[in-house]
Amino acid sequence: MAELLGDRSWVTDGGLETDLLFNKGIDLPDFAAFPLVMDPDGAEVLRGYFTEYAAIAHAVGAGLLLETPTWRANLDWATRLGYDVARLEAANHRAVELVRSVADEAGLPATLVSGNVGPRGDGYLAAGADPDEAAEYHAPQARTLAAAGVDVVHAMTMSEPAEAIGVVRAARAVGVPVAISFTVETDGRLPDGTTLRDAVLTVDAAEPPDWYGVNCAHPLHVSPALDDRDAEVQDGAWRSRVAAFRPNASTLSHAELDEMTELDPGDISLLTRSADDLRDYLPNLRVLGGCCGTDVTHVAALWRTTIGS
Repeated sequence: MAELLGDRSWVTDGGLETDLLFNKGIDLPDFAAFPLVMDPDGAEVLRGYFTEYAAIAHAVGAGLLLETPTWRANLDWATRLGYDVARLEAANHRAVELVRSVADEAGLPATLVSGNVGPRGDGYLAAGADPDEAAEYHAPQARTLAAAGVDVVHAMTMSEPAEAIGVVRAARAVGVPVAISFTVETDGRLPDGTTLRDAVLTVDAAEPPDWYGVNCAHPLHVSPALDDRDAEVQDGAWRSRVAAFRPNASTLSHAELDEMTELDPGDISLLTRSADDLRDYLPNLRVLGGCCGTDVTHVAALWRTTIGS
């Protein structure tokens, strides 16, 4: 397991965008949170959001790993929002500064700032990217995040292996640790149909990251991906590479969630029970937080504390 995480457990944050959109009533065109860092009021909202998760880390004696609000802060999405290259670079840099300030002020013995890189396209659709093309595309954001001082670059909601390989190459080129989190559909497979096992093995064979995670899927949807008793090679060693889990609150499919006009907060008891069941399959799980539909209440429940509830 990656030296950066060590043997410590890490609290990470929840479903930033859905929390802002549905719980705090903040409009997020194209589901992008990064423009908030450029506005004083928006930055204060983000500061308050991240501080809630620092309180959980305090309560449970864990480290704190915070993701920058930059999942949509790549060129294609930013262009749709009217950002040029210089302004986009400034937003990525400011996002790191904001999250670092919260981490520093938390007074915890261990904090990490993770530079969040999202997919070039929609996170629920297989991008079909070429690894070299993906590396070239994600290189500017990786460079900016590294220059701003992140501890790790983390590509989240990866839908197929090729783009993940490209992000690893982009991060390695600027000398920063890198993690990859895949998402899965209700059957436990990536949006392109690849099994989670094969995705990990494929990326590891080409450009191994420091660790893997799974995000934006309910534990009940991840469970089939981890039970590889029917695999041709019954070797679960690949699961030891998975160190992070950020589940969705809802058991709905990605397609169903895309059509929602109201938040589905899910069943917290089901979320915690089913997340606990996955631990038997993930011996090196270190980082635990939430994704779409979750807020501080869900993450506190996953950590068995009432902070934020």
